[in-house]
Amino acid sequence: MSETDVSTAPRPLLLADGRPAVGAWTLDPALRHLNHGSFGAVPLVAQQRQNALRAEMERAPVVWFPELPGRIAAARAGLAAFLGADAGDLALVPNASAGASVVHANLERRAGGEIVVTDHGYGAVTMGAERLARRWGGRVRTARVPLDAGEEQAYEAVMAEVSDATGLLVVDQITSATARRLPVERIGAEAARRGVPLLVDGAHAPGLLAAPLAGLTCDFWTGNLHKWACAPRGTAALVARGPLRDGLHPLIDSWGAPGPYPDRFDQQGTLDATGHLAAQTALDFVGSTWGWDGARRYMDELAGYGERVVAAAVTELTGEDARVDAGMPVPGMRLVRLPDGLADSRVAADALRDRVAAELGVEAAFTAFGGTGYVRLSAHVYNTGEDYEYFAERCVPVLGAWARAARSSRSR
Repeated sequence: MSETDVSTAPRPLLLADGRPAVGAWTLDPALRHLNHGSFGAVPLVAQQRQNALRAEMERAPVVWFPELPGRIAAARAGLAAFLGADAGDLALVPNASAGASVVHANLERRAGGEIVVTDHGYGAVTMGAERLARRWGGRVRTARVPLDAGEEQAYEAVMAEVSDATGLLVVDQITSATARRLPVERIGAEAARRGVPLLVDGAHAPGLLAAPLAGLTCDFWTGNLHKWACAPRGTAALVARGPLRDGLHPLIDSWGAPGPYPDRFDQQGTLDATGHLAAQTALDFVGSTWGWDGARRYMDELAGYGERVVAAAVTELTGEDARVDAGMPVPGMRLVRLPDGLADSRVAADALRDRVAAELGVEAAFTAFGGTGYVRLSAHVYNTGEDYEYFAERCVPVLGAWARAARSSRSR
């Protein structure tokens, strides 16, 4: 890595006591953690808060569980403010896929109704849409959005699949496999005008976008707090607005079932809800240490640096430009095209992820879209430019060798 390249990396963030930011986490120092976007990373203070809550629960469970709905309701208020939502619209769920499943399970049957998704959609959510379509006796229509599509082209591609038969429209706010935005604000306004229910999959939005629900028109939105917002895992929000809201019920029937939305979600039997109660600790930690605007700015600058460094290494190796035009890019995440022969399907991408972790000591995200493999770079406050320099210098040559071996094997 040249001195010029190194000098373009943003200065690493520090804790108040001058230690590197990573010191606030319990991440394995033997690994390079370049994939915050998949499962997040929980700060030590939030882990401690959750552990204390669990200890309280175990000391007196008969006291804990009857009091839990009130504590959950109080937690919802703070989380709603962070997301730019009304607390009365927000229910707490284990993850974004669970939030989508609640919607799929509760929409009234529409015989022959169609569900519109995009080819950038998260697989589990799309599978839920397919199950709903089978129950309706309808079908799923897939909007094909080119990876490099700008706002207008993406909007037109999605709305071209919407018709009078559409019973639900499902669109990602930030796509998982392709690390780009879709114009959900514009789609939401038009869907509302046509009377088409819209579910926005905002799995990556909390923490990565400021107030992701502000100015967004939709019937349903679901997002993970355990990704970019650094809350304990199994912590997500479901926001519902409009006339369909009151028809939503939890996937588990419990004693809160007779209550209104979202109160009926606050009591879910003996589920461990300590993650939701500890979520605010994680939000407050990042906010008080660096400020969320400052954290997002750093993440975006660092992701951009990582993209330049890694793409330059792959381009030098292959002779082909590895940079990716994602059309509507997002802060904190970038795509770099992999050498041909790697991660050309979701199964192959997952296998490459596991191999890189086991053999190269790097947690990284590999994705596939349209038969092409990519490394999806994620950056959080504990990452530094040196993480991406390491990947470019140590991992890219090995990936090139693996790609050559894969192409050779296929040509036999």
